[in-house]
Amino acid sequence: MTDAVPIIRIAARGEGITEDGRHSPLSAPGDLLHVDGSLTHGPHHVDPACRHFPKCGGCQLQHVDDASYADFLGQRIAGALMQQKITAPDMAPAILSAPQTRRRVSLRAERQGKRMLLGFNEEQSHHIVDLKMCAIMHPALFALVDPLRKLLHPMLRDRRAAGVQMTLVDQGVDLLIEKVEVEGLAAVEALNDFALRHKLARLSIDDGYGAQPRWEPEPATVTLGGVVVPFPAGGFLQATADGEGALVAAVEAIVGDAALVADLFAGLGTFALPLSKDRRVYAAEGARDAVLGLKAAADGAQRIVAVEHRDLFRRPLDVAEVDRFDALVLDPPRPGAKEQMAALAASTKLRRIAYVSCNPSTFARDARTLIEGGWTLQRITPVGQFRWSTHVELVASFVR
Repeated sequence: MTDAVPIIRIAARGEGITEDGRHSPLSAPGDLLHVDGSLTHGPHHVDPACRHFPKCGGCQLQHVDDASYADFLGQRIAGALMQQKITAPDMAPAILSAPQTRRRVSLRAERQGKRMLLGFNEEQSHHIVDLKMCAIMHPALFALVDPLRKLLHPMLRDRRAAGVQMTLVDQGVDLLIEKVEVEGLAAVEALNDFALRHKLARLSIDDGYGAQPRWEPEPATVTLGGVVVPFPAGGFLQATADGEGALVAAVEAIVGDAALVADLFAGLGTFALPLSKDRRVYAAEGARDAVLGLKAAADGAQRIVAVEHRDLFRRPLDVAEVDRFDALVLDPPRPGAKEQMAALAASTKLRRIAYVSCNPSTFARDARTLIEGGWTLQRITPVGQFRWSTHVELVASFVR
């Protein structure tokens, strides 16, 4: 039809866009957009994998094929770099996590009379999508969704909400329930029975004063780089096992034969522990529980890892400290590492930086500082751990 124009790419929030700038929700590259707003689906449009799409806010792009989704990840990164007037370097093929492999999720629960809703929020809403299926969650986590409804119903007053965090650790599912109060013997017994019946690794309650384990037959752990690490309740773990593997492999390729490596924002040691197999590593982290866990794990495995409890936003490494290292790994939270960039840009001895980012915009801002300091952005690997979402992760290589 002559009134139709093609969708050429996916915009940042997941809607399709035409060459003349028109946006169309739930469209894929190759679809045809008509003047009345209707679509004729093209070769990259696929049937969604989940009955809750597009209402559920957990996914925004189930209607596009893998090739288009991978292109979207790369385009998001290139677009952020363009905003900083940086030409995108070589882009490795995007690495996508498979469906039903998400091993860490945060859900919301709300009691509505006799009903208990449990799921993700609707897109741009506080309304909860009551999950009957999930195309991204690991089956071991989804198996607890319906039993959790029954557990939580008597614990919540009508129209009250709670948070549910589930993480798959070495021993099974680590469950943290937030914004509930466990009162009375019956409630305590219900928690214990639930944990025993479902063979939980740990069950913790946060009633507003921090997570308190109520059930933990043996210490909950995760294995990073072959090292068993104590896992704090509500701790951070990469969203999928294969996503973690992709990030680690990309970082190790950048670090190469460097003998002395710094790992900043080290967390529990996602990168520090694999790198320490044949290197000396300095690891800096601001979260106390993560520092204690990483230090205990490294000591127990006799790895050469010097762990420092350090707030890198308030006290970043200075140039003299940076210059001690052959290579440096940087994995900041979403705000990026603006405070650390000046010293990295001014360093004269550091030769390699592996920058791991979960926010293309703040990454591009930080990349501009490094490039202005004489660094070259050599290569980027996009990683899609949060499959079918607009969340983009990457590993970038900077060299002198």
